[in-house]
Amino acid sequence: MTETVAAIVAAHRAGTVSPAETVARSFARIRAHDDPAIFISLRDEKEAVAEAEALGARKDARHLPLLGVPVGVKDNIDALGLATTAACPAFSYMPSHDATAVARLRAAGAIVVGKTNLDQFATGLVGVRSPYGIPKNPLRGDLIPGGSSTGSGIAVSAGLVPLALGTDTAGSGRVPAMLNNIVGLKPSLGLISTAGLVPACRTLDCVSVFSLTVDDAMTALTAIAGPDGADPYSRNRPLSEMTPFPANLRLGVPRSGQLIFFGDKASEKAYGDTLKRWTALGATLVEFDLEPFYETARLLYEGPWVAERYLVIRNLLASSPEAIHPVTREIIIAGARLSAADTFAALYRLQALRKIAERAFAHIDAVVLPTAPTVYSTAQVLANPLELNSRLGTYTNFVNLLDLCGLALPAAMRPDGAPFGITLLAPAGHDAQLASIGRVFHADTKLPMGARGLPQAPLAPLSANVAAEEIAIAVVGAHLSGMALNGELKGFGGRLLEATSTAPDYRLYALETTPPKPGMLRVQAGSGSSIELEIWALPAAAFGKFVAAIPPPLSIGTIRLADGRGVKGFLVEAADINGARDISAFSGWRAFVAEAAAG
Repeated sequence: MTETVAAIVAAHRAGTVSPAETVARSFARIRAHDDPAIFISLRDEKEAVAEAEALGARKDARHLPLLGVPVGVKDNIDALGLATTAACPAFSYMPSHDATAVARLRAAGAIVVGKTNLDQFATGLVGVRSPYGIPKNPLRGDLIPGGSSTGSGIAVSAGLVPLALGTDTAGSGRVPAMLNNIVGLKPSLGLISTAGLVPACRTLDCVSVFSLTVDDAMTALTAIAGPDGADPYSRNRPLSEMTPFPANLRLGVPRSGQLIFFGDKASEKAYGDTLKRWTALGATLVEFDLEPFYETARLLYEGPWVAERYLVIRNLLASSPEAIHPVTREIIIAGARLSAADTFAALYRLQALRKIAERAFAHIDAVVLPTAPTVYSTAQVLANPLELNSRLGTYTNFVNLLDLCGLALPAAMRPDGAPFGITLLAPAGHDAQLASIGRVFHADTKLPMGARGLPQAPLAPLSANVAAEEIAIAVVGAHLSGMALNGELKGFGGRLLEATSTAPDYRLYALETTPPKPGMLRVQAGSGSSIELEIWALPAAAFGKFVAAIPPPLSIGTIRLADGRGVKGFLVEAADINGARDISAFSGWRAFVAEAAAG
């Protein structure tokens, strides 16, 4: 199933599908889906396919993390060769270069196919405020598609592209994710450059990522994150690796009676069921006070941040007010009336609220909230545009004001066919931590992905999370966790990274040693067995001492893992296995020892 980013890149690397074929498939699906309100503009198909062909012919292409992946870009982010409109024809311009995020996507091997529709000037969470039309929700046609990153969310959900960029100031990277049954990653502020982004609130804006899986979103984030001298709000905030699901996860949930669902019993039940799922996964739920977060949310549109939106379009408001969507105009024009005193009063209160939020996170790893309290139809929102939009931001509006990162995840499909989603929140810099727990939760739901009912693939093994002063080493025998020599490994400062297995290129033998240990022999690719092992991280200073203490006939070599990675580990030479028992059928030393003990 070459639908996810991971599967597409793997197919391109294996040569079973070409980047040009994948890009052509995207354009064919866009035509077949036949909703002109999803994309505001599309690239010339022949040009995009030619770019993909040239990419596939490059000698270094195989190593590109997004090799040949078609991408949609929200039309308030510059992409060279396509107009930037922010969903306002009178505002449209041709950019002279890519936004930094788009340039980094291209450098990673992605192919931009078009610019996606949005709530005008990224003002709204509904997806119905664009002169380019209202896209149809692909899950349930009467529901709003979600905004402001409307087209990006739909394009991923409907399978038109596997990856899309959005933006998120007040929830625009999260609400569309829920309404389209996909993943929405809202990174820490400053992690992705906003150079080349038409601002909504410049101090709060961030580029967001939509995908079918958490792993895909993190692949994209890794490719585009990083400081940028062209963005004064960029931060040098190194992105960590994802890690295994933690043993003592503490998740914050609001105090009893604090959650708001506006009478939507289906969403309320779905959230309750979600908490039970987290508990079953091993998380401890810890209550916290949500009221200061609600107060922060009210600041966003009742406070001076509306003036930031006004700054972006004040000239257009003065010269051509009729060019702006009437609801957008009503919201933004209020920004002209705010005083400097109002601004400072709000900043003072926000700083106090940030300190309260810091204390709340001192005893929990993350917060789990509904992404939105309920869902609405397009007809309902058109009839009551301001109030219903505000309700959808109940759990999103405070996030950037409090400098939090977020990950929106599908959680359930309600009995009425509407999707329900949750969002994980943590202080800035914890993006990888949210992904580490979010990927496990999403896989546990076993929900089909997007609007096309795609089954989730098994979670891929995580890459070894090795620190700068460490070296990874694979162990297959007595140094495994709980085995006879594991204490020796820990004595050198070793720490467990992951349990995984080799490619089917090895045979395992029981050597005649004291204490008993196995020897793993590399054989012709594909002609052996997949052997279970563990990867440990050792301090670089201790690595040599540990290896030197390992007696013959073992030696260090590079072991190929099932996912294609290579890691240093213990191997044995063919000359040293004469007379040794082949125990490959046990798939690992632990199973062999267990049977021997039972016998």
